[in-house]
Amino acid sequence: MHERDAVSPDAHGDERQIEGALRPRGLDEFVGQERVREQLSLVLRSAQRRNRAPDHILMSGGPGLGKTTLAMIIAAELGAPLRITSGPAIERSGDLAAVLSTLQEGEVLFLDEIHRMARPAEEMLYVAMEDFRVDVVVGKGPGATAIPIDIAPFTLVGATTRAGMLPAPLRDRFGFTAHMDFYTPDELELILHRSARLLGAPLDEDAAREIAGRSRGTPRIANRLLRRVRDYAEVRGDGTLSLDTARSALELYEVDALGMDRLDRAILDVLLRRFRGGPVGLSTLAVSVGEEAETVEVVAEPFLVRSGFLARTPRGRVATPQAWAHMGLTPPPDAAFGAAAASGGSSPNGGAPTNGSNQP
Repeated sequence: MHERDAVSPDAHGDERQIEGALRPRGLDEFVGQERVREQLSLVLRSAQRRNRAPDHILMSGGPGLGKTTLAMIIAAELGAPLRITSGPAIERSGDLAAVLSTLQEGEVLFLDEIHRMARPAEEMLYVAMEDFRVDVVVGKGPGATAIPIDIAPFTLVGATTRAGMLPAPLRDRFGFTAHMDFYTPDELELILHRSARLLGAPLDEDAAREIAGRSRGTPRIANRLLRRVRDYAEVRGDGTLSLDTARSALELYEVDALGMDRLDRAILDVLLRRFRGGPVGLSTLAVSVGEEAETVEVVAEPFLVRSGFLARTPRGRVATPQAWAHMGLTPPPDAAFGAAAASGGSSPNGGAPTNGSNQP
């Protein structure tokens, strides 16, 4: 679908369908990730000239940065079918064998959350990626026999938000690794204007800038906020997405000027008021805000660390001076960030993330 093919603002359907309608369909429509787009274009064009399936591709980066969209674009650019599955769905090696054995020649297999794939399936994938073969074991015990089955040459596109969890043998089998960066506000404004045209929603420049600034550098969040502002404009306004409308809508949905939502503020509030800025372990922090530890670590923490509000140190999570200032609180004289800095703890913008060793 091209930009001129507008999605009706009155169209019904769930968020996933709407989000899919806003996805770009080609590399030339894809905004941002310029270096990745250039590298990927070279890989695809070279493979097409040699009339061969491209090398396997790994894409790493935070949620919502465009990994699934790029996988769809890869298949479209190659004119190849696309098969989509995910790591959690591959529970046994037989599940993977069933998928691989039915692939057509040149087909693109997109494996989302590849780091969550079961180990037996992972070991089968090694051989499939390298030799285009799967070994199916028949029988049990001493009488078990491995039957090799050839599979059609294919291109695996793996996506992960946690590249460090991938074993080295798997990483080494990818011919190209794309590292997805967060987007600049200017890039997000371009995405918002394009999405607004497809939604048939008139978007002011100032409103686009306001939404982009609260989108945490992530296109998925930008498009989601755009849809909420559009809803507000249609119900409580005249349908125009103006600056005042955007601010009122985002205030209603508890997204502040920096892009913090309810969970982000709850984490900082608990860390500052209850634990005097830390350090505090991940599990303790998660229980205190009523969320799962994985939710806090994967959803909220990356943004808080990247924005300089939170530091992950060997002793636990520590609030930074910027966090105290943003929440309008005065740090106590013995605030933990001073001790963390003196002991070589991780800075907000660097250091190896840990789960904290002081989890009760």
